[in-house]
Amino acid sequence: MAIAGLAEGLTRGIEDLGARVSGALFEPVIRLGVTGLARAGKTVFITALVANLMDRARMGGLRAEAEGRILAAHLQPQPDVTLPRFDYETHLAALTGPEPHWPESTRAVSELRLSLRVRPGGMIGGLTGPRRVHLDIVDYPGEWLLDLALLDQDYTAWSRAALARAEGRPEAAEWRAALGAADPAAPHDEATAQRLARAYTGWLGAARARGLADCTPGRFLLPGDLAGAPVVTFAPLPEAPGAGRRSLLAEMARRYEAYKREVVRPFFRAHFARIDRQIVLVDVLDAIHKGPQALDETRRAMAAILGAFRPGRNALLTQLLQGRRVERILFAATKADHLHHSQHARLTAIMEALLREARDRADFAGAETRAMAIAALRATVEEERAHGGRRLGMVRGRLEATGRQAAFHPGELPEDPARLLAPARAGAERWLDAEFGAMRFAPARLNLRPGEGPPHIRLDRAAEFLIGDRL
Repeated sequence: MAIAGLAEGLTRGIEDLGARVSGALFEPVIRLGVTGLARAGKTVFITALVANLMDRARMGGLRAEAEGRILAAHLQPQPDVTLPRFDYETHLAALTGPEPHWPESTRAVSELRLSLRVRPGGMIGGLTGPRRVHLDIVDYPGEWLLDLALLDQDYTAWSRAALARAEGRPEAAEWRAALGAADPAAPHDEATAQRLARAYTGWLGAARARGLADCTPGRFLLPGDLAGAPVVTFAPLPEAPGAGRRSLLAEMARRYEAYKREVVRPFFRAHFARIDRQIVLVDVLDAIHKGPQALDETRRAMAAILGAFRPGRNALLTQLLQGRRVERILFAATKADHLHHSQHARLTAIMEALLREARDRADFAGAETRAMAIAALRATVEEERAHGGRRLGMVRGRLEATGRQAAFHPGELPEDPARLLAPARAGAERWLDAEFGAMRFAPARLNLRPGEGPPHIRLDRAAEFLIGDRL
């Protein structure tokens, strides 16, 4: 097994090396990973990014476009024929049609290739002429990425942590009842295993809705074609000394190890380990709205996600032996259009503070990192209103629930992020000195002119950080 794994890794390293050398000499390829947790806006981000790279009137912050060096952009068949294609056309129609609505969320890995015809800058441009740069965008659920942390845990350690997380949670009552009716040391019974797995999955869904982010295994919430398979039919169990090899506990442990071997490791090898640029999308505003515990859960989940990255500069020998390393990581707080622009700097500061530990580790390893507040698709307009003797910055948009127009002020984010992070770390139940509201806006009806992509906030700056140096 070890020799086979080494051979597979060496073969993949040689293939990646050949592709990288060929790309450097002829047509460079940038593999951009897009991930985040549920409702962070991954699908909208990819759709809006591609649309604005094809029609670039709103992309002045992308230097190659500002300098007039991007001559054309078009979609091409993706290189990996085994992956589903990201359904760009359907998602764009949902966002820009006569009755715009948010597209379906990410539920599996997908890929899209956008090719840019770019004229190099400086003397090289005069000598070589335009060249093509391929942008391979890989979309995958952040919940799946959290599973990489399981590779360092055995079943006993994972069960102990999962049981502790559910302790005292009212949403876990059904699972705890199922757990109380089961004997881990009893002979394995498939009906019992399925009942426990369903109850545990129900708890994970309720926990995610509550704002708890670290919900593993991730395939339980997004099983895809694995739904009903034994490899996703297990649950945490308390320790039972003396349980035999045919016990319920032993079978659950066997399936947990199979999940790591057959699901998590192939995902890492096939997709995640080959990414060299990454954006991590985070709905910080929703976490703040749900309260201190949800915000701290978000911090923990993002630390776990970032712990899975192997940041650092790509090197040919490093690629050959270990695979690619992420060169740049952007931490993007989404839905900045839900705030007046006067609060965007505060949102960015909260994002920086929320991810500081993990970000510092990435910086030390050589990866270039940045935090930013963005809206891949702007759904609101800004206005100011007098209230209580002062002017309030508000946003106006079309409500998702009713379609009616409404103006909204979510509350003032603090200038010092510690005012949020300190009570979050301390396990506070609620914010003591402020309340933060949340509103769900639908996409605005658009009237785009030729050459103009959908409106956004700092999508061009995000693109400049992620791929600008390669253009």
